[in-house]
Amino acid sequence: MSGLSAPAPIRTIAPAPGDDYVPGVCNIGPWEIRRRRSFAIIAFAIGLVGFALLVASGAPAIVRLVLLFPFWGGALSWLQARRRFCAGFAMASLSNFGDEEASRQQVADAAAHHQDMLAVMRMTRDSFVIGLAITIVAVLVTV
Repeated sequence: MSGLSAPAPIRTIAPAPGDDYVPGVCNIGPWEIRRRRSFAIIAFAIGLVGFALLVASGAPAIVRLVLLFPFWGGALSWLQARRRFCAGFAMASLSNFGDEEASRQQVADAAAHHQDMLAVMRMTRDSFVIGLAITIVAVLVTV
């Protein structure tokens, strides 16, 4: 056996007053926030290393447009950490405020899911604009 365990069952919840979950606003707690912040740092580092390699190899500036992907991913992860809202969890109707994957909960309310999806669209737009701005600077910089 590979040592992988079956995923923990997911509990179904409806948003209740006093819950940490707020539709379209907050669906993750400190543990998940740390994970997204770590991924953002890794993605931005990959973008910077990619930039350095492309410049060092003498690749045409237009090729640096490929840096959009790590910068966009880094921006999306950073915004998820900053806004305490995971886009992937929102799309899957999940929330997690515990310190492990086993504490994930299902969001059952359709109206709450709709609010979550609107937040995902805003976050995707915002992170794209940030990633694109960084990429444009990387393309225009002459070294």
